[in-house]
Amino acid sequence: MEDKNINAAPQQQNEVSEEEVFRQRKDKLMRLREEENYDPFKQTSWKVEHALDYVKEKYDYLQNDEWAQDEISTAGRIMVLRRHGKTAFATFEDDSAKLQLCFQFDVLGETDYTFFKKWVDAGDFIGIVGMPFRTQRGELTLSVRKFCLLSKALRPMPEKWHGLKDMETRYRQRYADLIANPEVRDTFRKRTKIIQTFRRVLDENGTLEVETPILSTIAGGANARPFITHHNTLDIDMYLRIATELHLKRLVVGMMGRVYEIGRQFRNEGMDQRHNPEFTSLEVYWPYCDYSDMMDLTEKLIVAAADEVCGRKIEYQGTEIDLEAPFRRATMMELVKEQTGIDFDALTDESARKEAALRGIEINTADTKWEIMPKFFDEYVESKLIQPTFVTTFPTVISPLAKRSPVNPDVTERFELYINGWEIANAFSELNDPLDQRARFEDQARKKAAGDDESHPFDEDFINALEFGMPPTGGLGIGMDRVVMLLTNSESIRDVILFPTMKPKD
Repeated sequence: MEDKNINAAPQQQNEVSEEEVFRQRKDKLMRLREEENYDPFKQTSWKVEHALDYVKEKYDYLQNDEWAQDEISTAGRIMVLRRHGKTAFATFEDDSAKLQLCFQFDVLGETDYTFFKKWVDAGDFIGIVGMPFRTQRGELTLSVRKFCLLSKALRPMPEKWHGLKDMETRYRQRYADLIANPEVRDTFRKRTKIIQTFRRVLDENGTLEVETPILSTIAGGANARPFITHHNTLDIDMYLRIATELHLKRLVVGMMGRVYEIGRQFRNEGMDQRHNPEFTSLEVYWPYCDYSDMMDLTEKLIVAAADEVCGRKIEYQGTEIDLEAPFRRATMMELVKEQTGIDFDALTDESARKEAALRGIEINTADTKWEIMPKFFDEYVESKLIQPTFVTTFPTVISPLAKRSPVNPDVTERFELYINGWEIANAFSELNDPLDQRARFEDQARKKAAGDDESHPFDEDFINALEFGMPPTGGLGIGMDRVVMLLTNSESIRDVILFPTMKPKD
């Protein structure tokens, strides 16, 4: 006897609890094994000769009531079942497309059709051999000649509008989100294309992909709080990396040439729409280049990725953004002056502190104008940078790994790329003077001792590497998740990370 409700329309299905459906389906599986001596989970394979997108493209020419005389062998998941006596239709999906299936008593015969009707449910994976035709209503369909039940779904399929609209559930059960929402699958396919495009551009520019440690005794390369773990055998605390910078620059010292790494970083910090504790970055280092070369490379990477997945004129959450190169380039000081009218070049440290007090910007009493100007940038400028903008010439005091400007030692050859008010990339002409680097690490160590948890740690081995000599080098870091968010019009970073960090329900 056929179970009730488990293949009903989504609205009707919601009237039956998920646990009740699970109970019914589990019972059906037990009866299938007992009555038919058939276990779908013992099926090991099915010969898939044709993906559904191929079938749809090849047989698109069929007219209404027209048949092709080819046999198609494929496999996928039944999403919806509609039974009508001796004929049943199914919405059938694989990882490329969806297509209608037609099961007929007269075609399959009594034994197979009865098995299908009694034991196959929405959500099950099946392998089929079928013939393409177009129905009288114009629906491209496969008439099933042969089928094999490959796997049983014990839980009901999530339904887009009724069963899986809660965002937290979608993030916690990404597998269900991917089943219910093909557009989510498309987002993650685009993510892969974007990363592949970055790799292609870097490979074309003679850059070697490498791998560096995720566990280290020092969490360097950025100002961020690390995750701490303990290595039992060595009996030492270790850190999950917050950046790949210092190891990659060691490779430049070691004459590996142009190098890059795309990989996970870990920062024990806040979570919001643009931040996840575990995220993906690209870091690139090119010897004999500077931050201007890195700007050119950044444009190439962003434009090539846009060309691959969405085009250069995009709309992000209702805002139009033009990714056509060249992007605007302006100094931090120029941009602060544009938005506030304050020319920091003309200020003293004391007058800069007065300006901060007048505008309610929190500072330390000993802050110099070079420490105050970035706070004005954060408050008045950052959110206004909607169109792609390279912000250049950062103060030295907030750039411990960047080379000083030959014109003004108070600032560095550093840029950050902003799009939609977000920092997308960060790059320097890399500091390669070991004496200057030592002094800056010492300054960061003083700040850490004074309570700044995010100050850069002192890395003696990295200084030792610089003392062997590092050529002039341009370095670049790009937040891959934010790039994917922009190019797929995704509202949250959780929408572009397959399994975002979540607090356990319990």
